[in-house]
Amino acid sequence: MTAMLELRGVSLGFGALQALAEVDLNIMPGERVALVGANGSGKSTLLRLLHGLLRAGQGSVVRREGLRCAMLFQRPHVLRASVLGNVSLALWLQGQAWSEARAAALLYLQQVGLADLAARNARTLSGGQQQRLALACAWARRPDLLLLDEPTASLDPHAKRDVEALIAGWAAAPSDGASTTLVFASHNLGQVKRLAQRVIYLEQGRVLADLPVQSFFDTEVMRRGYRQAHLFLQGELT
Repeated sequence: MTAMLELRGVSLGFGALQALAEVDLNIMPGERVALVGANGSGKSTLLRLLHGLLRAGQGSVVRREGLRCAMLFQRPHVLRASVLGNVSLALWLQGQAWSEARAAALLYLQQVGLADLAARNARTLSGGQQQRLALACAWARRPDLLLLDEPTASLDPHAKRDVEALIAGWAAAPSDGASTTLVFASHNLGQVKRLAQRVIYLEQGRVLADLPVQSFFDTEVMRRGYRQAHLFLQGELT
């Protein structure tokens, strides 16, 4: 199987800050990959690089031709428009006629449980509702790769469960004959266990562990071969 994204020797800095250092990484179709590590470890920078919002200072990034990618941020930006208008615009920008975009947008809103709020100003929604709206906008792009940066960090427990269930369902649902590939950053290790198949641990911009989720949470495996990641899991790194 051919990787949809390949990073080889990728480094990226912001002035004196080394955000990523010599990262080698393949993202395969259909994977569910969690990025973990302390604040400042490079998770958000790596997600933005994968999405194309940032360019590597050194090394190479190879994307599969025609790769459709969408990204959901921790604090989504919503337009000063109706809930329906936000999703309709996402579809219209992809070339759909406005009338068709509005009809399709309502279907996406039904999927995230916001159809009854379609006429409301999107900026009056709660945090959890705005995150569900952002998911609808992202999903309207029919992405091959969905990137999420701490998608439930600022939500209450009920909203977290709702958003996580949507993400899990969409990652498992066929899109043009294949499952959507998911790469997400999270500090919630329970969420990592529930959603991920593979875990990448970053520290100071370097990948120090890249393991199947079962191995990452296996104390003996981590203690023997991945000391820094093991300390992180034990809460001994800040």
